[in-house]
Amino acid sequence: MAVSPRHDTPASRIAELRNLLERANRAYYVDASPVMSDAEFDRLLAELTELEKAHPDLDDPDSPTKRVGGEPIDGFTTITHARPMLSIDNTYTEGDVREWYARVLKGLGLAEGGLFAGGTVACVCDPKIDGLAVSLRYERGRLKHAVTRGDGVKGDDVSHAARVIRALPLVLGARAPEVLEVRGEVYLPLDQFARINAEREEAGEELFMNPRNAAAGTLKNLDPTLIASRRLGFIAHGRGEASEGFASGYWEFLSRLREMGFPTSPHALQAAGVEEILKAIHGFEAGRHGLNYATDGMVVRVDSFAQQEQLGLTSKSPRWVIAFKYPAERTTTRLLRVEPQVGKTGKITPRAVMEPVVLAGTTVQHATLHNYGRVLKSPLNPDAPGGETTDIRIGDTVYVEKAGEIIPQVVGVVIAKRPENAARVVAPAACPVCASVVEVEPPEAEAEPTLETARRCINPECPAQIREKLVWFAGRKQMDIDGLGEKTVDQIIASGTIPLRTFADIFRLKDHRAALLSLERMGEKKVDNLLAGIEDAKSRGLAKVLSGMGIRHVGDTTSKLLARRYESLDALMAASVRDLMPNAKLSKDEAARLGVATEAPGGQETSLGKDTAGIVHAYLHSPAAKKTFAELGAAGVDLKSKDYRPPTTAGAAKGPFAGKTIVLTGTLTGYEREDLKALLEGLGAKVSGSVSSKTNLLVAGESAGSKLDKARELGVEVWDEAKLIDALREAGVDAPRPPTG
Repeated sequence: MAVSPRHDTPASRIAELRNLLERANRAYYVDASPVMSDAEFDRLLAELTELEKAHPDLDDPDSPTKRVGGEPIDGFTTITHARPMLSIDNTYTEGDVREWYARVLKGLGLAEGGLFAGGTVACVCDPKIDGLAVSLRYERGRLKHAVTRGDGVKGDDVSHAARVIRALPLVLGARAPEVLEVRGEVYLPLDQFARINAEREEAGEELFMNPRNAAAGTLKNLDPTLIASRRLGFIAHGRGEASEGFASGYWEFLSRLREMGFPTSPHALQAAGVEEILKAIHGFEAGRHGLNYATDGMVVRVDSFAQQEQLGLTSKSPRWVIAFKYPAERTTTRLLRVEPQVGKTGKITPRAVMEPVVLAGTTVQHATLHNYGRVLKSPLNPDAPGGETTDIRIGDTVYVEKAGEIIPQVVGVVIAKRPENAARVVAPAACPVCASVVEVEPPEAEAEPTLETARRCINPECPAQIREKLVWFAGRKQMDIDGLGEKTVDQIIASGTIPLRTFADIFRLKDHRAALLSLERMGEKKVDNLLAGIEDAKSRGLAKVLSGMGIRHVGDTTSKLLARRYESLDALMAASVRDLMPNAKLSKDEAARLGVATEAPGGQETSLGKDTAGIVHAYLHSPAAKKTFAELGAAGVDLKSKDYRPPTTAGAAKGPFAGKTIVLTGTLTGYEREDLKALLEGLGAKVSGSVSSKTNLLVAGESAGSKLDKARELGVEVWDEAKLIDALREAGVDAPRPPTG
């Protein structure tokens, strides 16, 4: 590329382009006042990229071109925070805020009767962004590393992700202090959340549940190029270690950060006294749904750093800060009907169809009712947990709110408005799609329906399940069949001319090329790519096949571990129930119930415990499963393991998890929660849902809450996900890296 005639050398043009692009980033992310269009930015970035390629001697690791991605990293390392990232106490009422402020005054000697009776304390109110907390450490003005909150003491190094987030400055300039740690929230803008989910839907991939989960999964991705494409945002809201004299208070701290190019919230306000604090809280609530990011509260903190030091900390959080959490927006509407929906595992979920109502800025007509047990015991007052309940009936006026301000759900009934002719909701006695028998969980729910937690169609050839299972089977994390997404599956099924009812039918689509070409928007190139992707999928191996079949309790992790223990499908089918749980410790009663020996055979790890092995074994030996495996084998699908490891002589039951009671909390990016639970149980641990004095270990993911606080109070050992993965690998488990999606 020729150098612009305005410049004598490539170096001068490169310097100008870098300056222009950094100014554009700052104008967009910090000043919220763009100075150029996206097209112009991309044009200048492309010019800079070409110049840097032509002149590698002018390369700069902090160049704007480095923000578009790079080579994936191998995994995460753990870094200890220079200052702990402590949790903040939550509050939900005006009274709680007043009580906190009174404690602050008392702690500073300003309360009535104190040395400065009747004084006020300057505070800053800052919106609470619903994202992922990170700590950015700069030394001599350059980004050294970015670390997730983790367990508050240490977290994962996500510097590879931070460097491609355009909202973050990589260089702070000449006035930067020797050391500066900036804490803040990485978030996914709502418009990007909508864009990404639309793209995933088009590709037939599972949608992200909410922007926060999407941001967490993106930040923990190993591929910088994918991270850059998600266009994450960042807002600074706190400090870690900082050189002395950088700022005397939080308001000044925010001002200095903005000067150096950090985005801070334009909605932060100073407040002198509790009345101004409450005014700021209520004032922000009115317009927060119009922002391009999710918020769930207002953080109120004492402004002066000296006063913060004076107030100090409790065992789990600072005394000088509190988070006021806004209640989920709630409204009422009328329930028109309840529709049962059948998922890929056969689970039948009741879905409410309601009169349309606007909630948190969007029109809502459908909401989850969770399960039929919940239908029979919905709260009369959603704000009174454990209070009086009633069943939900057709025609009822119901309370609706958005969980995490994203997913609508019915949370209660206005019993005073119940019409006389309100009809009871009847749980389907047979599958609403295929009319097969259903199984109710737990078994006691047959006698006491309010105990029901799930209702399932047990027909593996149910059309509803088939459609969902086909989409799942072809998904990226399963058989990874490029081109066979949700819309393509629906299009093929709707044609009525191409058989697509079983997994094996996918591998017979090559026999229907002409029919595929006759479908709308299915040209030769698309069809050929689809058939090539299907052919490639034949060689994925046993683990991917098992993961793709949608077997209860057999997810990605479980299928990999089974494939490590059994070298082929034949070997897996020859295994007894006891073989599938070699490290589970059974009492005599449990062994008698399962019809197995109490003594464990030991050996290599699997991920099946005593509560799941029988279910998996029964499915594998069912006529439907045997038929599926036979058809897949006949279609040329490889049913041998690519992950097989010969058994070891040492039993995993003697490993580091044997006999331990473990609690899982927070967002874990490398595992599905149920997969991890089953894995740990297979290694001899007991996984509990609550922390007590009997808990040996708490595994804390991102945004761990009250369980983490209680574990610290009780002195329970706490691990983050990185330490868990290290321990699993030391125990011989090839623990998976966090997911790339």
